[in-house]
Amino acid sequence: MTLLRNSLFIAAASLALPGVASAQTVLQINSSLPDGSFAHVFLLEYESRLEAATEGAIDVQIFMSNTLGSEEDVLQGLGLGTHHASLSASAIAQINARTAIFDLPYLFEDRAAVQTFAASPAGEMMAAGFDGTGMMLAAMWDNGFRQITNDVRPIVVPADLVGLKIRTPTSRQRVEMFNTLGANATPLSFGEVYSALDQGVIDGQENPAEIVESARLYEVQDYMSLSNHVYLPTFLVFGEPYLNGLDPALRETVMTVAAELAPWTFDWGTETDARVIAELGDRIAINEVDFAAFQAAAAPLYESPTFVDVIGADMIAATRAALGIE
Repeated sequence: MTLLRNSLFIAAASLALPGVASAQTVLQINSSLPDGSFAHVFLLEYESRLEAATEGAIDVQIFMSNTLGSEEDVLQGLGLGTHHASLSASAIAQINARTAIFDLPYLFEDRAAVQTFAASPAGEMMAAGFDGTGMMLAAMWDNGFRQITNDVRPIVVPADLVGLKIRTPTSRQRVEMFNTLGANATPLSFGEVYSALDQGVIDGQENPAEIVESARLYEVQDYMSLSNHVYLPTFLVFGEPYLNGLDPALRETVMTVAAELAPWTFDWGTETDARVIAELGDRIAINEVDFAAFQAAAAPLYESPTFVDVIGADMIAATRAALGIE
């Protein structure tokens, strides 16, 4: 993460305005995910580290389950100065299209590849995509490889998705991916997923296994298929008005602690994946998929204008170079 962190610090310094921190500065961070989720774990760790590093000069306040407003409204509010920070995932692609690189299926083999990307020129290119948005990327933290759940049948090959209504985030790329794989992609905000599954409005959804556990989706789903179709990180983003109002030294600490936490989140994710999948085995039927069949079915997406025109051919080429992909 060194190159990415350095580039973020330079950007922060260039945007900084003079300011004096109060005796205690409040930092409110929003997340769409619930208490007990991986996002909550990460934010609690960040709170502990940041408050210690600033000797109490910052009071971190965490708001889970979109209690500060919808994720989209909070993200818009970052640039307006009405909100401070957000830990977001898929919704970020609506702000910075380069982050949609993570919607390309089967691009990242493991978490080590994600960290290689983050420390590469491709990672810096992605971070620069926030320029002019009114927000700034502090760090990429873990989220995980996404799995498919549903209440109809195990998904082994793409043909098993045919006819199933699968919830996706409100992302054109994820919608096209699942439609290409044969499903009927149904975009919904995460807060609506449990009730939609419970009421039969949708048949399934796709999220990391940890979310299946922490959001108790296993209560309304019968099958989890280990598709690993995409890896998506979480993005800790700050509003520039908030950052610009901080004392420069305090602002740098806010950014530094966020970046230094990143490897810890990836280690936590690796360990948690193994534990959660084992624990879910008693609550939901789990199966492997025909990985090669899914890769073949998804291959056309690498040429699709929905991906290439949005992400940028240069961003895709830089990422493939960083990962050593021919």
